[in-house]
Amino acid sequence: MRVSTTKQGERSVSLPEQKSAIERYAIRSNLTIVRWFEEQQTAAKKGRPIWNQMLKGLRGGEVRGVIIHKIDRSARNLKDWADLGELIDSGIEVHFANEALDLHSRGGRLSADIQAVVASDYIRNLREETKKGIYGRLKQGFYPFRAPIGYRDNGAAKPKTIDPDKGPLVKKAFDLYGAGQWSIPTLVDELYQRGLRNLTGGRVTIPGLHTILRNPFYTGVMRIRASGQTYEGIHEALITQNLFDRVQDILHGRVGTRVNVHDLPFRRFITCVSCGNSLIGEVQKGNVYYRCHTRACAKTSVREDTINTLLVDKLSGLTFTDREKAQFTSRIAEMKTLWIANREHELQGLKLKIEQTTERLNRLTDAYLEGVLEREMFEERKAGIIKERRALQDRRADYEANRASVPDELKRFVELAGSANSLYQAASIAKRRRLLRTLMSNCTIQQKKVEFTWQIPFRQIADREKDTDGAPSTEIGRTSALLLDQLFTFFAERPEIDFSIMDA
Repeated sequence: MRVSTTKQGERSVSLPEQKSAIERYAIRSNLTIVRWFEEQQTAAKKGRPIWNQMLKGLRGGEVRGVIIHKIDRSARNLKDWADLGELIDSGIEVHFANEALDLHSRGGRLSADIQAVVASDYIRNLREETKKGIYGRLKQGFYPFRAPIGYRDNGAAKPKTIDPDKGPLVKKAFDLYGAGQWSIPTLVDELYQRGLRNLTGGRVTIPGLHTILRNPFYTGVMRIRASGQTYEGIHEALITQNLFDRVQDILHGRVGTRVNVHDLPFRRFITCVSCGNSLIGEVQKGNVYYRCHTRACAKTSVREDTINTLLVDKLSGLTFTDREKAQFTSRIAEMKTLWIANREHELQGLKLKIEQTTERLNRLTDAYLEGVLEREMFEERKAGIIKERRALQDRRADYEANRASVPDELKRFVELAGSANSLYQAASIAKRRRLLRTLMSNCTIQQKKVEFTWQIPFRQIADREKDTDGAPSTEIGRTSALLLDQLFTFFAERPEIDFSIMDA
């Protein structure tokens, strides 16, 4: 006896009806039933445990034969039907309570084979129709599967909505991990303390958190792992594309985040020019040394206090004079007035860019349908365009909600750059590392010579020309206004700067 699902077994009268039919058949045929096998799993799948257990008993000679309700109750895949045929050929009695078939005659066996093939074809057709329905929903922007943690199901053909309880906690998981200060195990504990639970109400495990952090559904994009296809959803995004990308960089090791026994401020920060490896911090006689452990670079080492002195001197180059501060304040106020006036123009520009990505996606789809592109390349390019469009839509939403004021971003940047030196000297080790990753792209050493490389926007501040007394030169062409105009253009592209480093 078999039903296709556990739900059928719980709610349907199918199993009792099948049992009654089998009992009636056994009485009519003068057969004795010694054991019942009940399975609540589709016969379309191979490797069913109860089915295999029954076959093992039959092959072992424990009984003379088996009574099955109907042919399609036994097998809807040809592999299982072939196994059953081998039993019939070996002399095992196979009876079907609902079909009067003589399986030892050529005609009866042919009729049974035809019914088995029809049942198998029915499953294949059902599978294809199910796939059509699923991919039809995906193309409409609906996610036809169970909502991931942080979202709620609202029924068929309805978008998932953010869970008011779990949604903010999932967003916090991305925020915390994206800051680069949490390992997955420690973040699992932190989220449990904050109240995050999985879909069954239990603890979110380490693999479960990995699944959450790798799922682009939270950005509004639906990725089907089995087929490698990507679709744009109509559900509300929980996080921005930029935050998701930053988390992926950390997960894939493109941005380091390790928890070491010694919490050293410059771990994985200094690179040996000769071999390209990171220097490793060591505590010796109360001092911290960073050494290259490549044999050829044995002399490449530097004390932590030496790096710290050089770094403080380097950071002092970001400090502004009172005259610069006054010029920046005045110029940013002018920019804010102009930006508000041009906000509608910026929105139209973003709308045009979004439309252009849609046109590119349509052309890409046409090329695929015409056979110009292979499916793998099509899916790869399609995913890239959808990702780009999602980032543009995030920016447009920020503009519409007045969250994307470029002058405000620029003001925060100037505040961060001007206070970087004091922030660094007052910060904890963990916060110093965050600040260094925000300010600098690289630190290299060749034997004893240390060089720092600024991130692009901070490089423009550090490299501005000054007089010997530290005040801006009146003769140089790059005035404070010109510098801010250049930075404005940079921040109009919405780079991700960790301004939270200024928070207490």
